[in-house]
Amino acid sequence: MTKQMGTRPIIVEAQNVHKSFGDLEILKGVNLEIQEKEVVVICGPSGSGKSTFIRCINGLEKIDAGSITVGGLAIHDPQTKTTEISKKIGMVFQDFNLFPHMTVLDNITLAPRKVKKMPKEEAEELALTLLEQVGIRDQAHKYPRATSGGQKQRVAIARALAMQPDLMLFDEPTSALDPEMIAEVLDVMKNLAQEGMTMVVVTHEMAFAREVADTVIFFDDGNIVEKAPPEKLFTAPEQDRTKKFLAQIF
Repeated sequence: MTKQMGTRPIIVEAQNVHKSFGDLEILKGVNLEIQEKEVVVICGPSGSGKSTFIRCINGLEKIDAGSITVGGLAIHDPQTKTTEISKKIGMVFQDFNLFPHMTVLDNITLAPRKVKKMPKEEAEELALTLLEQVGIRDQAHKYPRATSGGQKQRVAIARALAMQPDLMLFDEPTSALDPEMIAEVLDVMKNLAQEGMTMVVVTHEMAFAREVADTVIFFDDGNIVEKAPPEKLFTAPEQDRTKKFLAQIF
């Protein structure tokens, strides 16, 4: 799938982002711009900072220096409210993070009702539409424990979409799934990309990156080592560190 990038509005702008945990510096001055409708895949070795970076994008981790804006909202500003961030950014985690005591439908409708003050009937109609979109409308009244791993992750995607965000973040969304369930989640993500959702995906699924991404970023030691369209990065990487990493995968 190829999309024409052209000149589109910048949705995400990260400038000189630094983040440390104690004495350990995780992010060492990351700079990145992401355009509207762009699909960015971030790959790299464990511990390179890629998951920390996307957690910083949606404010789950507070940065130590630099700035991050999403759709004009200053994520790094201490005055920015979590509710404002949640209206602009949806995030899908590797371990689902569903509320076990709530049905699938209630998991999805909770944020629109509480944060956006959406009427219950409207929220449920939206939730059912999204469950149809991700292929599991029949699971609406089940509890998470009664669904498979792949179904749980699709519920998590529908829950994030229910806030109608400008940006979707995925943190290794298939890493906790059995191999046969990975494809059903990736198919949902491919459809989102085709529909024009702006996405940042941390993943080791290189076939997905090659097919869907507009841009692939190789992340290592707290920074962006290389950034290119997938065909260029996978077939003709410029940096030795990128070459070494890809040689272990392909």
